[in-house]
Amino acid sequence: MALYVQKYGGTSVGTVERIEHVADKVKSFHDAGHQVVVTVSAMSGETNRLIGLAKDISENPAPREMDVLVSTGEQVTIALLSMALQKRGVDARSYTGWQVGIKTDSSFMKARIEDIDTDSMRSQLDAGGVVIVAGFQGIDDDNNITTLGRGGSDTTGVALAAALNADECQIYTDVDGVYTTDPRVVPMARRMDHVTFEEMLEMASLGSKVLQIRSVEFAGKYKVPLRVLSTFKEGNGTLITMEENSSVENPVISGIAFNRDEAKITVQGVPDIPGVASRILVPVSEANIEVDMIVQNVSEDGTTDFTFTVHRNDYQKALTLLKTLAEELKAEGVNGNDDICKVSMVGVGMRSHAGVASKMFKVLADENINILAITTSEIKISVVIAEKYLELAVRALHTAFDLDAAEEDNA
Repeated sequence: MALYVQKYGGTSVGTVERIEHVADKVKSFHDAGHQVVVTVSAMSGETNRLIGLAKDISENPAPREMDVLVSTGEQVTIALLSMALQKRGVDARSYTGWQVGIKTDSSFMKARIEDIDTDSMRSQLDAGGVVIVAGFQGIDDDNNITTLGRGGSDTTGVALAAALNADECQIYTDVDGVYTTDPRVVPMARRMDHVTFEEMLEMASLGSKVLQIRSVEFAGKYKVPLRVLSTFKEGNGTLITMEENSSVENPVISGIAFNRDEAKITVQGVPDIPGVASRILVPVSEANIEVDMIVQNVSEDGTTDFTFTVHRNDYQKALTLLKTLAEELKAEGVNGNDDICKVSMVGVGMRSHAGVASKMFKVLADENINILAITTSEIKISVVIAEKYLELAVRALHTAFDLDAAEEDNA
């Protein structure tokens, strides 16, 4: 029989009734003879409630104390889930991060896992029991409680699976897998049975919210098979592995991701001399502003227009900074806009198929959608367009690249 690590998110354990439902699912795996380790998030809304309490006390609470506080949310769910399993006759035992031996560095609120002691988990599993581990937390060398930051419970699940050499890490959430794009934008979006780590990393970084990037990176590094499933709907979900689908009908494009939180800034007429990109981007980086797409257009008069995108929340900060630097840069001007979005096509099939970019550009041109910037990689093409065209662009591309599900699939 197999060893499974299952992770259940906040919505999956958001009420006592849902915790009882999770207990039923875990019991079904245990009754089938499998070994099961479960990691859970805090009940939905609980972490925000705890952060709110801290903010009521102090505007800038100490990170160490914040970790002590917010780690309690998961402690509630592991205890309740263990009680629910015990009620069902399953020998379940709950463990906080420090009890199970998840060692991290000392970066409070964004700690990194360094080691996991599997002895206590192995003992419980070998005795026929179920292990319930608090997600999102660990302990440093000074015995301080630490938390792993955004997406921490996913990372806990993958790390436990890697440490235990599990057959599969199952991420249970409120969707039944990874879709070719957001079904709220394209009702004909299709759930993928299989996707590679490369593709999932690109989709996660480009706007797909199903999995956190850090957990996918971790799974890819340690070759942990990941499966995304719904807590509330039966099905096989989507398996994420190193291997590409060998089906002859496998599409060139696996999915379309998009991100509305984009803004574009152009520094116009900068002298085209060595180091100009550094003179623009170093101050931006020092202001803790992350740059995404970069496009540089050199003119015949010896100047260049330097365009890049940032998160929309950083737009005004970056714009103000560069307008201040414009004179030092000898730039003709600085402008930008924050009513743009990024649409990206992802697929390992691009490696062996020519003409994907030209087809993408033609589809957008046929819809009278102007492309403001383009970047590519081996398995990705991203374009910046006006945000008002986002849904039109995604639907048109989804159909043009044969990603729409058959009618019976959506019945």
